[in-house]
Amino acid sequence: MTSADPSHYKMSFSTGGLFLNETLAVARLHVAGEPWSVTISRALTEGATSLPKAASQRRTLREIVNRLSTLTDMERDYLLTEADRGDQLALLWLATCRAYRFVREFATDVLRERYLSFQLDLPLESFDILFAAKAEWDEGLASISPSTRAKLRQVLFRMMREAHVISDDSRIQSAIVSSRLRAMLEQDCPADLVLFPGLARDGGAS
Repeated sequence: MTSADPSHYKMSFSTGGLFLNETLAVARLHVAGEPWSVTISRALTEGATSLPKAASQRRTLREIVNRLSTLTDMERDYLLTEADRGDQLALLWLATCRAYRFVREFATDVLRERYLSFQLDLPLESFDILFAAKAEWDEGLASISPSTRAKLRQVLFRMMREAHVISDDSRIQSAIVSSRLRAMLEQDCPADLVLFPGLARDGGAS
């Protein structure tokens, strides 16, 4: 498993959402041990996405691989062979948090803190506040245009809805995952439980 570079904010999640169907297609094409670049080439050849332009396909595939590569072999196997749709989406949320430092910090500093304090509404401004705070110390974030920042906010909220960590009306929900996935995380990556509202021991039952 790899995770986001702790000294850098990668903010390339400005299109799509969790890409469930495309991610499953790419994961099926991946051969254990091969470079992910080979998987991307195979996916382009075999048409793993339905995007019309090759450039769009390649960009999306890079983002999918950026997330998929953060999952362990066991997690990817579970994603493909046993997980129901809810667990699949939870795993893609987990992968997204691992791949993007900003998303992880939003999950821990905003989602989790509001959940624990029973402030379950999640206004759009919560993104802007965290972004502005981080941008004070990061030139890369500070250089992002307002229009791109608005698109990033839109996509992040879409991903959270797809992962069912917030509702359609932007209220934080207790995460619901299978006992199998929860046990897997507790054994291998207990620190990642905080990415799901209510899963960590101090966050209440889910």
